[in-house]
Amino acid sequence: MTEYVPPPVDRRLPTEEARDLMALVRELAEREIRPTAAEEEEAGRFPRALFTLLSESGLLSLPYAEEFGGGDQPYEVYLQVLEELAAARLTVGLGVSVHTLACHALAGFGTKEQRAEHLPAMLGGGLLGAYCLSEPAAGSDAASLTTRATRSAGGTSDSSGAESGGSWTLEGTKAWITHGGVADFYTVLARTGDSGPHGITAFLVPGDAEGLTAAKPERKMGMKGSPTAQLHFDRVRVPDSRRIGEEGQGFTIALSALDSGRLGIAACAIGVAQAALDEALVYTADRRQFGRPIVDFQGLRFMLADMATQVEAGRALYLNAARLRDAGLPFSKEAAMAKLFCTDTAMRVTTDAVQLLGGYGYTLDFPAERYMREAKVLQIVEGTNQIQRMVIARHLAGPESH
Repeated sequence: MTEYVPPPVDRRLPTEEARDLMALVRELAEREIRPTAAEEEEAGRFPRALFTLLSESGLLSLPYAEEFGGGDQPYEVYLQVLEELAAARLTVGLGVSVHTLACHALAGFGTKEQRAEHLPAMLGGGLLGAYCLSEPAAGSDAASLTTRATRSAGGTSDSSGAESGGSWTLEGTKAWITHGGVADFYTVLARTGDSGPHGITAFLVPGDAEGLTAAKPERKMGMKGSPTAQLHFDRVRVPDSRRIGEEGQGFTIALSALDSGRLGIAACAIGVAQAALDEALVYTADRRQFGRPIVDFQGLRFMLADMATQVEAGRALYLNAARLRDAGLPFSKEAAMAKLFCTDTAMRVTTDAVQLLGGYGYTLDFPAERYMREAKVLQIVEGTNQIQRMVIARHLAGPESH
């Protein structure tokens, strides 16, 4: 009897170039990522060489301008690439999303000189980035961050009184940093003024900066191959030429990045959910009980139908938000909706996949249990799903009254 093989996702891609790109991604995923995913996750190994290969293949630069070494692809295409990578191994898909997020500040708010100096290496030079916003006591309330950047003497003032030049000294601790300790550069949000969102500035910090150290990676229930660690800044000197945007503009930069980052998480979630659905389809087609494949039993068929419907609905939701972004239209509400729905879907679908595999679903011999453990973190990162509900409600009903 021939084992059932789920068909690839039928993707509506806008160009022939995008179709060729997707074929490349699928071939790379099958050859380089999927075969060792389970083994490397169980061992907690970070695939650093693989990210170098992704950089060489142009997959770390997809949504950025060709002028600086980017792939010049719309988010509609980039997010579907993320989905394919995450379906093969979430550590890889999420890692690409985090790297893209780390490049966002410089690409969107850096000067022409800064972009020309740094972006080519960041996008296609084999470098890997990380994004440093959260702190031990500032997670959902990111505006309360306390890592401080103090300007050193030597800057100059222009006619408006704004200072430039000289350098900054960073002191503090960042927490929950994906790629913490292995990244080549960090986009860091630090306080340069008074408390609240208006006193925060963004900096591009080299991974080997003196005084920058990483703690031992967190011990996590899933995504063990992706290092998540605290970063300690002990009088880390950063030249003013690595300040991104205006002084005090950092929180605005962070929020603009998070809207796009939430779409990355949504796409990764659907990738994990699709992988779990495919695993359940293969197992139920092959497993026989009472003289026939268990996929013939109506109760299980209904579960599979519900799982597939949720995956398709999530995919449509994140692609709708991506197309709004590509058209230059507001997409913050839609990004929050996509992140909320897609990650909740991943949790439901992976849980159902474990159930459909029965006892085997609870063992390490099948990937369903890994998908379930990995899905959980997606409801937490890039703003918890409770925060997403707050964002959506504010768009619908306005700010909360105090």
